[in-house]
Amino acid sequence: MFATTPLTIAAVSAGLSSPSSTRLLADRLAEAARERLAVDQDRRVEVRVVELRDLAVDIANHLVTGFPPAGLKEAIDAVTAADGLIAVSPVFTASYSGLFKSFFDLVDNTALTGKPALIAATGGTPRHSLVLEHAMRPLFAYLRAVVLPTSVYAASEDWGSSGDEYTEGLPSRIRRAGGELASAVTGRTVSGASRALTLDDGEDAVVPFAQQLADLRVR
Repeated sequence: MFATTPLTIAAVSAGLSSPSSTRLLADRLAEAARERLAVDQDRRVEVRVVELRDLAVDIANHLVTGFPPAGLKEAIDAVTAADGLIAVSPVFTASYSGLFKSFFDLVDNTALTGKPALIAATGGTPRHSLVLEHAMRPLFAYLRAVVLPTSVYAASEDWGSSGDEYTEGLPSRIRRAGGELASAVTGRTVSGASRALTLDDGEDAVVPFAQQLADLRVR
């Protein structure tokens, strides 16, 4: 029996294309957290996806006028009121995108205090994976969010690979990060969730990246 009050997770995607790998990663992380909460806690989860590409003009107007249009205010309220946050940006010039930064510039710097935050990024090459540590983690630490230990970077080649004996595949990293977020929003220790997620019942099916993007178009 599910608990009566659902938990809320805000998933912010700064992808510019439609469909985008950034949105795809945000959806996969949200689903991983939702599944873990359903299995371990019998908790329902409401996921609110915030597509920044749809708010780009409103974000620019707010930056110069100081007044958020209704749609942007609703998105900011969804992020600040959520029990947990997923924030995903594509990599531009070795950092998060300007659109991503502009949105979080509009969030009060105390509004995310204590909120569990799962950070993730997408890029064309694995060389940019450190963007999570040198750019995104400090940003959310400044905003006083509780940034989870596992961050997820997805290069183009990761979408069609299940990993090897030395490197975890993207599906496994998504499950671990989603499990940590599920643990954090319910007040459990993250380390316990991480240990549980290392017990895998089987191999992950590898779905070609083109097919994964095509699936987004029919939603």
